[in-house]
Parts: sequence; structure tokens; C-alpha cells
Amino acid sequence: MSAADNSNVDRLQSAREHMLKWDLRGRDITDPEVLRVMGEIRREEFVSQAYQWQAYDDGPLPIGMGQTISQPYIVAVMTQALRLNKGCEVLEIGTGSGYQTAVLSRLTKIVYTTERLGLLSESAQSALGRAGVDNVEFYIGDGSGGWPEKRIFDRIIITAAAAKVPEPINEQLKEGGILVAPVGGGGSQELTAFEKRGGKMTERVICGCRFVKLIGKYGFEK
Repeated sequence: MSAADNSNVDRLQSAREHMLKWDLRGRDITDPEVLRVMGEIRREEFVSQAYQWQAYDDGPLPIGMGQTISQPYIVAVMTQALRLNKGCEVLEIGTGSGYQTAVLSRLTKIVYTTERLGLLSESAQSALGRAGVDNVEFYIGDGSGGWPEKRIFDRIIITAAAAKVPEPINEQLKEGGILVAPVGGGGSQELTAFEKRGGKMTERVICGCRFVKLIGKYGFEK
């Protein structure tokens, strides 16, 4: 590795450490496993080369096709709210860049992830492959109705905004399971954690947020 390459690696490592100290630990991210995993995963691998130096900034970045990679804090908040363990089977609606998928994969048994945009899914699959992730199943198509096959999940995360959580997705959450999603209109939303108890969903608002729309049969038209 050249001196320039070493310098680049050091700079990105320093940026990752800054993110952990100030944007995650410095706020309300306390789950040690979430912090560990986000300190290990190279976020720069999930953005284009043009944005690699901004990979650890606490803000979203464009990933093409009108989509974004969420800011690190929001990824951490959503992951922490899921209260994951190594036995969990997780459904992710919206693969996007694959970064959130990578974080989930390190903390769970298996991740099932859907993405309506084929080129994004293919890019994410390549990035996840480079990261050595091998416990993810992919589906390209409308994810607003959940996983296309009949299945239930311990945890569900929706990484796009919906006016309400689509009922077919609610039905795929196990009793006692947790679902995290941005709920609201296309401008801004409330990041909300739901828990299924006795067949009913209780909810807790975590914070305000802004996500791209969930497009599909059970989401927005466009």
C-alpha cells in the first residue's frame, strides 16, 4: 500500500472514530453491539467514490436514482430500537445502499431485504459481498407488501416513509416482535417503534426524521 493509500485509510478511520464518539455515543446510542458493529463496517464502501470523504458525516448522502443512504445516527437509532439478538430473523424494506443491511447482518441470524430498484439492489449486493456478508436474502420488486413469500419475522425495519405501516407488513411481524419505521407524509415523518402484543401494535415515537417515500402498492404512488 502506498503512502497516499495509508493516508486515506487513516483519514477514514479517524472520521469513523469521530462519528462513534460524537454522533453516536455523544448522543443517545448506548447499545454496545450497535456501536461495535458501526465501528467495524467501512461505510465508505457503500457510497460512490465522489462521496467517500463524506461517508462519516452525520447526514444523508445521495446513492443515485433519487435515493439516499441514511445518516449514521439514524441508522444507529433504528438498529438500537430493534433490540436485536443473534437469533433474530429480520425483514428490511428498502435495501438502498446496503449499509443498513450490513449493520443488521452482523447482529442477527439472517436478513431478508427488498428493493424495488434493481440497479440499487445489485450495487448493494456487490458492496455486501466485498464486506464478507453472507447471511442476507435479496428480493427485487415492490416491498410495500412485505416479503413476497409467506413468512413471519422477529423484527422488521422499513427504511422509507409511509403514511402508515402497510397491513401486509404488520401481518408478517411475529407476536412479541418489533417493527421500526418512519411514519408520515413525504416531507417529514416520525421515526416510530412498534411492538406486537396480543395481536395489537403499541407504538413509541423516537424522533423526527426525513426519508424518501415508500413507493408501491401499499405505499405512495410516486
